[in-house]
Amino acid sequence: QVQLVESGGGLVQPGGSLRLSCAASGFTFRNYAMSWYRQAPGKERELVADITSAGSSTNYADSVKGRFTISRDNAKNTVYLQMNSLKPEDTAVYFCRADLLTSTHVVVKRYWGQGTQVTVSS
Repeated sequence: QVQLVESGGGLVQPGGSLRLSCAASGFTFRNYAMSWYRQAPGKERELVADITSAGSSTNYADSVKGRFTISRDNAKNTVYLQMNSLKPEDTAVYFCRADLLTSTHVVVKRYWGQGTQVTVSS
């Protein structure tokens, strides 16, 4: 059974930090590119950051560059999102996603987690 379980969300003051984790099971994690998405109330889900299967390359939304860092530990089947200098506009439900890609970046399989709430407020 495939599972992606996010954790680490919560309430934090502006300027604070949180570290999200996404624990994967039921598939060969090291073969999958991983992403973090977020969805704020009334808004579409948007890409926050992604990382290749080997962890050799990362990509960030402009709104989080320099503040967020995505990383992964293939031995622990876990992907992380370190979030620093948090702003109220970072408030959203954060989801992790796993993608099995071909060499031409066609998605063969895709899995989503259930999400974890991040609220940035004083």
